[in-house]
Amino acid sequence: MLTLNVNSQKRERFRVLCLGAHSDDIEIGCGGTLLKLLSSKNNIEVRWVVYSGGANREGEARRSAALFLKDARLYTVVTHEFRESFFPYCGEQIKEAFEKIKEQYSPDLIFTHFRDDRHQDHHTIGELTWNTFRDHMILEYEIPKYDADLGSPNCHVHLKRATCDRKIRYLFECFKTQRNKQWFTAETFLALHRLRGIESNAPGCYAESFHCRKLVLEARSPK
Repeated sequence: MLTLNVNSQKRERFRVLCLGAHSDDIEIGCGGTLLKLLSSKNNIEVRWVVYSGGANREGEARRSAALFLKDARLYTVVTHEFRESFFPYCGEQIKEAFEKIKEQYSPDLIFTHFRDDRHQDHHTIGELTWNTFRDHMILEYEIPKYDADLGSPNCHVHLKRATCDRKIRYLFECFKTQRNKQWFTAETFLALHRLRGIESNAPGCYAESFHCRKLVLEARSPK
């Protein structure tokens, strides 16, 4: 097993782009990793982009982002109102929104949907991420749901149980509109963290996992 330690502490700033089709996707997919990064680094700037949601869900997204990103050096939350479940038919407009991000922001790390996610909105965002950002580090997160499309992620971030609990607490504090969903339970989220912890032999037993399709390793000689 290869462990890659990215030390951004010496850099003036480290830019992260988080992309989600719906208002709770980013938090479910990479919320624990963000909490861990932001608690250990003081130079992280985040752009948080949600592509659908009416007034209620936009409010939830902004409240949640404020909780998850409160330790960031700087963060920006952007929300759109593309019609939920119809993303493949709004592709041109969503692509234009992606192009605007590229013009304004050059991230060091991107979190986005798993490209093989069967939910049509998730899949569209995953595809457009790769279509737009061709020279960036992209990690694709996973969302548990009815489609049974969880894959075998190859990139793992080990988490403490306290971080998992904090993530789940924030989810339930912010997303009241989702509490009636059968899969939106603390058991679901913790079980996935535990499973990925087993797969990656996490010391604390829990992990959040991603699909990393392209990775360049560089060995630099000390000066």
